[in-house]
Amino acid sequence: MVAKSRKSMLTVLVFMMIAVAALAGCSSGKENSGSGEKPEPTNNAGEKPAAEKKEKPVNLIWYTIGGVQADQDKVIAEVNKYLTEKINATIEMKVLDWGDYTQKMQVIAASGEPFDIAFTSSWAFNYVESARKGYFYELDALLDEYGKGIKEVLDPAFLEGSKVSGHNYAIPTNKELPAQAVWRFNKNLADKYNLDITKATTLESLEPMLKAVKAGEPDVYPIPSNIDPFLPFDYALEGLPIGVPLNTTDFKVVNVWDTPEAKQMFGTMHKYYKAGYLPPDVAVKQGNEHEKTGKWLVDKQHTVPFADILWTDSMQYPIASTPIHEPMVFNWSVTGSLQAISAQTKYPEKAMEFLNLLNTDAHLRNLLNNGIEGVHYKKLTEDTFEPIPDSGYSMPAFTLGNMFLLDKLANDPADKWEQYKAFNSSATNAPLLGFQFDPTSVMSEIANVKNAVDEYGNALKTGSVNPDEIQPKAVEKLKAQGIDKIMAEVQKQLDEWRASK
Repeated sequence: MVAKSRKSMLTVLVFMMIAVAALAGCSSGKENSGSGEKPEPTNNAGEKPAAEKKEKPVNLIWYTIGGVQADQDKVIAEVNKYLTEKINATIEMKVLDWGDYTQKMQVIAASGEPFDIAFTSSWAFNYVESARKGYFYELDALLDEYGKGIKEVLDPAFLEGSKVSGHNYAIPTNKELPAQAVWRFNKNLADKYNLDITKATTLESLEPMLKAVKAGEPDVYPIPSNIDPFLPFDYALEGLPIGVPLNTTDFKVVNVWDTPEAKQMFGTMHKYYKAGYLPPDVAVKQGNEHEKTGKWLVDKQHTVPFADILWTDSMQYPIASTPIHEPMVFNWSVTGSLQAISAQTKYPEKAMEFLNLLNTDAHLRNLLNNGIEGVHYKKLTEDTFEPIPDSGYSMPAFTLGNMFLLDKLANDPADKWEQYKAFNSSATNAPLLGFQFDPTSVMSEIANVKNAVDEYGNALKTGSVNPDEIQPKAVEKLKAQGIDKIMAEVQKQLDEWRASK
């Protein structure tokens, strides 16, 4: 019994010593922490648990088009402070020059060089072609989860018209949705010869105006360049004369160069060329020197709301325009400016979070576009600003996201963006809107037909050759190079597309 009692007491003493040691350790911990607060828990290495540490910001590589700006790094540093706070991300903006963008981006994408976001369009780093090559991430699910703001602010026609094989692979810029061709006039000459430009509707209606200016200004070519006269067709392929009439009801694909409309246009241009209304070298003429000299009367352009004001400001003499057709939404107008996420990105969700913020956050959008207040621009009112000349930062607004978030310039109309929205709402859809032709099975024929178009196109469109002689030869060359096979494939896919809608 005595031995058993000693053993029990020894056990109690051991527990008491352990308790005292534990209390001493707690007391020592408080003293070492320098406060009476409970010390933060640590792991065996003395670090905070991962759940309590803030993740390192994700860095997104973003390629875009334009010209490198002197203060670009300074602006992006401010952008990244904001992005880190908002979505715990940063961007590395890489700007490639206008003329180099397509070639360089094709090499980057094909080689697998890392990037997360890139500008794409119908005219630079071709959107549809690049999506089909697998360069871009399919965005449908990302849009639903991380791009809800985009879907709220973007006209549905943008997303519908930019689908490839039924899926979205890029986010269109919220800007003018339709295209509208206009006759654009040098108002100084129009006023000097008392021309009623409201009567300018068709190509033929220009004749008395051209005649008046040429008679009074022998050294002026009233049509200064290759204006690529309007023809009422919706084209299935960029740069090829294959499409359907804008007023089609049967959706029959035609060779546009082999239509009465094209024959009339070629004939009218040849008549104008022989009358001296276009420069003798117009088929090969490059540049826009006429805009600087003011020695021109009319050309063809595509308009946006208040375009006459923009053209007037740019040229420093008055410009006026008259519409050739009503606003219409084409595939190429919908895909004129988009941001795509790379199919190889490691951060698709974060990239979409950034694009969502870019299209919904006015502070971010204006910072990227206008730079830093007081350094690159002066704030005039809550929603107007004035750029500081030669400040070191000036980006092309239409390439960077939702334009309707941008502050206005001092001389912009107060309802500028409301007018843009009204312009978008006024448009009708072109017959092929949403149809994206897959050229895989006729790539050789497309290359051959493009060569024929290059051979004859400029000469016919500028009237430099007699269409009675050259148009039949051009049509025959198109056939020899495989245009009928391309048209048959377009018709097949178009019929399938219409049946699926």
